[in-house]
Amino acid sequence: MANAERLACDGGTPVRRLLLPYGRQAIDDGDLRAVVDVLNSDWLTTGPMVARFEEAFASAVGAAHAVAVSSGTAALHAAAFVSGAGPGDEIITTPMTFAASANCARYVGAMPVFADVDDRTLNIDPAHVRARLNARTKAIVAVDYSGQPVDLEELSGIAAQAGAVLIEDACHALGAEYRGRRVGSLAAMTVFSTHPVKHITTGEGGVITTNDAALAERLRRFRSHGITTDARMREATGSWFYEMVELGYNYRLTDIQCALGLSQLAHLDSWLQRRRAIVDRYQASLSQVPGVAVPYVLEDRRSAWHLYVIRVDTGALRPGCDRGTVFRALRAENIGVNVHYVPVNWHPYYRALGYGPGDCPISDAAYAQLITLPLFPTMTDADADDVIAAVTKVMKAYHA
Repeated sequence: MANAERLACDGGTPVRRLLLPYGRQAIDDGDLRAVVDVLNSDWLTTGPMVARFEEAFASAVGAAHAVAVSSGTAALHAAAFVSGAGPGDEIITTPMTFAASANCARYVGAMPVFADVDDRTLNIDPAHVRARLNARTKAIVAVDYSGQPVDLEELSGIAAQAGAVLIEDACHALGAEYRGRRVGSLAAMTVFSTHPVKHITTGEGGVITTNDAALAERLRRFRSHGITTDARMREATGSWFYEMVELGYNYRLTDIQCALGLSQLAHLDSWLQRRRAIVDRYQASLSQVPGVAVPYVLEDRRSAWHLYVIRVDTGALRPGCDRGTVFRALRAENIGVNVHYVPVNWHPYYRALGYGPGDCPISDAAYAQLITLPLFPTMTDADADDVIAAVTKVMKAYHA
């Protein structure tokens, strides 16, 4: 076998010389100038840039209000808190997500209830949500897996019928569309992340959007110790007096970070377009590779493509080979693949609470097949072609 055809893990030549990560931020001179301008200003935190970022973010997703916080996890915690969930209550969510989507229930003393996913999209299945409703259900945290929106209309109806709050975890889905409308104004609260691998970044950060002014006010209090005013508001009125009316946290996002986020927002549409172009390239080529199932997108959704996740038909691999075998071989080819996600209910913390494999069999089966391929807007066509070449090479070598 020629050296170029031999797998890198077997001593062959890797498809790439340097590792291509699965995700990466893009920072330009405009971002740097925006941050420096704030560093040279009077306000590094609780200043005017926070409101400017929130207003621009709300406009970008079509929501009335946006509340910026220190992380996507803080955003989920805040949303769970203002939903009214507490000890003795339950929050239904999906196992096919990062742990924070379930942890937010524990932060407020509630218990997560895991509903299984749709085998095509890996989004939470509304029928499974309905089956898990009971008098203790206070909220539903529905995750837009990989960037494709959940069935917001059906889940909104289920939540309303149960007297629960629908929280859309759109940390993967900034710019995604559900039936022609951008996510961000379609659930009671929508949560976003601005982590570096997401669509825009503030370093670390998160945003909650809502059309409910009362919810927005409570979210703002919650992010700042439960206090009714912030330093800039008191400075503007010449007042020193403030009141803490409920227990909150220090989940504020700084003006420095908000300046970066505001600058990044200007690129959102072009970056979404580039992500979709890379996905089109992947879909056309990888759908022809035996043993690979490419992502499924419903006709009434438009994914924001935070992640591009293939499923490896492990039954079509040679004996002794599994998803881990394919994963390691792709890493050896310098393709920075990842896996999203280890089901939340499998983690030791949740196993100790009585959860575990078997709770959600569709999620369990999918996990054994998932591999996340690199996808970020500064990838070149040549980078994407390297990914395609590596997947083709590895699957050819391991296909039964």
